[in-house]
Amino acid sequence: MKFTLQHTDPGSAARAGLIETDHGPIETPIFMPVGTVGAVRAIHQHELADHIEAQIILANTYHLYLRPGTEVLKTVGGVHKFIGWERPMLTDSGGFQVYSLSDQRKIKEEGVVFKSHLDGSKHLFTPENVMDIQRAIGADIIMAFDECTPYPCEYNYAKKSMEMTHRWLKRCCDRFDSTEGHYGYSQTLFPIVQGSVYEDLRKQSAEVIASFDREGNAIGGLSVGEPEQAMYDMTELVCEILPKEKPRYLMGVGTPMNILECIARGVDMFDCVLPTRNARHGLLYTAEGMINIKNEKWKNDHSPIDENSPSATSRHHSKAYLRHLLYSKEYLGYQLASLQNLSFFLWLVGEARKHIQAGDFAAWKKEMVEKMSRRL
Repeated sequence: MKFTLQHTDPGSAARAGLIETDHGPIETPIFMPVGTVGAVRAIHQHELADHIEAQIILANTYHLYLRPGTEVLKTVGGVHKFIGWERPMLTDSGGFQVYSLSDQRKIKEEGVVFKSHLDGSKHLFTPENVMDIQRAIGADIIMAFDECTPYPCEYNYAKKSMEMTHRWLKRCCDRFDSTEGHYGYSQTLFPIVQGSVYEDLRKQSAEVIASFDREGNAIGGLSVGEPEQAMYDMTELVCEILPKEKPRYLMGVGTPMNILECIARGVDMFDCVLPTRNARHGLLYTAEGMINIKNEKWKNDHSPIDENSPSATSRHHSKAYLRHLLYSKEYLGYQLASLQNLSFFLWLVGEARKHIQAGDFAAWKKEMVEKMSRRL
């Protein structure tokens, strides 16, 4: 993987760059739609590529490991061929999913023993076998195995967890560097900064992660319930330490406002389930603000879902029709709403990139953050 830093914004720490992978280029800043089990909810791959113009999507190691299993993926030649996606992919390590199974897992130095949410069967994730699993899945960018601490989190627990994450990272790197990919293209390993919301721990973790000198770096353990300002402060602190010549990925973030604020602090890559999850509940994102399409006011509104949307689908169908579909629990409603939201998120980071290149990102961001707080 190669990263080229192309532009920096004079009024902030925002950057525009280019990541080159064996499955194609990724222009940053970028938002990655989440395809947990190898599918972005309610969206076909050709819509992701042709309508939303997603450059990279994310899948989940924990879920793909449990079903369909790595043997199935190996027989077909990896996750790209399995799902019919020719562009770059990223897999997380499963650490966050294991974290969310707090009543069904046990963390120890060796790794994490957990029970499957599918059938209750016991499994062990270690830094070594998580590298093997992600090698078998075959994503272009894979994540180190870490522990994601909850919020709030006591200082001593956060410190011990962070130190174990660093020890696990060494084991991840050793395993990754001593193995080869299965499918004839290169894979890249990103370490993950942890440390909860404690400045000294975040600083220490960022320094340790940077010392491993991998091709990119991630920031984890945020957007887990902490105040937004704490997320921004930790992100800014970490981005000041992580090397400028490598991409920075803020995991699991977030709202359009979160994304803009963190771009301004130097983040290049984002992912979140919010666009599709909120779409299924009728919350739509537009360049003029948010719409709760289930409100009565839209019942007889036959104007386009979003007349300024980059998605032709959103310009073709009406608010009243989408409201009717969602109230009818019709699958097409989930699809149309998800297309709108994902199109908007990809449009947003694309516009951010244009304004970084033009040198006026800070002023544009201020205007957009104000619009994003509106309820239409």
